[in-house]
Amino acid sequence: MSPALRRRLSDYARLMRLDKPIGILLLLWPVLWALWIAADGIPPISILIIFLLGTVLTRSAGCIINDFADRDIDPHVERTRDRPLAARRISPYEALLLCGVLLAIAFFLVVQLDRKTMYLAFVAAALLLSYPFFKRFFPAPQLYLGVAFGWGVPMAFMAVQGAIPNIGWFIFGLTVLWALIYDTYYAMVDRDDDRQLGIHSTALLLGQADLFVISLLQLLMIVGLWAMGAMSQLGVWYEASVLIACTLFLRHLWWARARERAGCFKAFLGNQTIGLVIFVGIALATAQS
Repeated sequence: MSPALRRRLSDYARLMRLDKPIGILLLLWPVLWALWIAADGIPPISILIIFLLGTVLTRSAGCIINDFADRDIDPHVERTRDRPLAARRISPYEALLLCGVLLAIAFFLVVQLDRKTMYLAFVAAALLLSYPFFKRFFPAPQLYLGVAFGWGVPMAFMAVQGAIPNIGWFIFGLTVLWALIYDTYYAMVDRDDDRQLGIHSTALLLGQADLFVISLLQLLMIVGLWAMGAMSQLGVWYEASVLIACTLFLRHLWWARARERAGCFKAFLGNQTIGLVIFVGIALATAQS
């Protein structure tokens, strides 16, 4: 492989954020929670594979659209100025073409599922592709991101059970809440740049009340996770995972206490561990049933 082709493929991978899997994990963990609870254990392997691949594809497509929408903004932001589109190493046409290919593959996967789940997948795609434009005018785009990231939860229940029970919508609500928490940390990293560029975020909306509100949302999340376990009768293994998640939330607040970029970004990244801990609790609990 020539050095030029290697650099090109590397830029495509970076455009899809394959070098930064945190977004895939934050999108994936609630889907896995939902699949395991919907199936009361390990879900059908074919459905699991479709959701695993679909998560990677849709997140990658969403990142491409985000960078396309921000291609004239990212060069002015310290954290994003070296992205392939911002640095003009990939053209907007190439980016849209790659996005189309990813969505086509995702569509091929979703048609393997039932019709109702396929309809929900179209909603998921619309949410992910429209999110980058909401931060231009919506004061809390993190809320919209939560809806987009959480939509895989009702899809998971529909794929496994053929319907979306109350617990499915409850987990969806928890996923939206969780996204508000971790993406506010993320927005705190870019607060100064966003203020200058006129980009909306919860970090700007909350101002100096940001950490106080995050702590309240974390408390609500813990209560919600505990309630989710009670509703699904998950038992002691799961309850232990919720207690661990509580200590992790406190640690994130400590990391971000000075509102410095590095600490806030570290708190954002740490949320993937919470997703993992809760999934392990669910997996252990359902394995006992």
